[in-house]
Amino acid sequence: MDTRPETTPRRILFVCLGNICRSPAAEAVTRALAGTRGLTLDSAGTGGWHVGKPPHPPMRAAARARGYDLEALRARQFGPADFDRFDLIVAMDPDNIAEIERQRPAGNTTPVLPFTGYAPETGARAVPDPYFTGDYAGALELIETCARGLLARI
Repeated sequence: MDTRPETTPRRILFVCLGNICRSPAAEAVTRALAGTRGLTLDSAGTGGWHVGKPPHPPMRAAARARGYDLEALRARQFGPADFDRFDLIVAMDPDNIAEIERQRPAGNTTPVLPFTGYAPETGARAVPDPYFTGDYAGALELIETCARGLLARI
């Protein structure tokens, strides 16, 4: 799968289910690894259950142990307006992609790509949700690999 957008994205949105584990971690990890590239990064969830809440405490702790700060992040829900606000939307799993695509405005061409497409060497089709698996360290390791791959391609 080609994960290179047609233009170089400057505004990237990471999306998962609730925006309390995978997508805020992807935002923070990518921000840390991107350094001074001048990217605008954000995250959102397809569901609205956690809007306004900080990332899940075990994810914050796992991220902190790896040197990433999620403390200032707050969950928000993905919406159709995000297609116009971002140059690239990166989803954590196929269900997220389906929900994002369901909300796509007619005529919009913003790419929606799987995060794991930036790390084909892992063989992963999705970033497993640690809220359900309990494997926060494993999710972060995969997120770091995907973030490095993303940054190498833009």
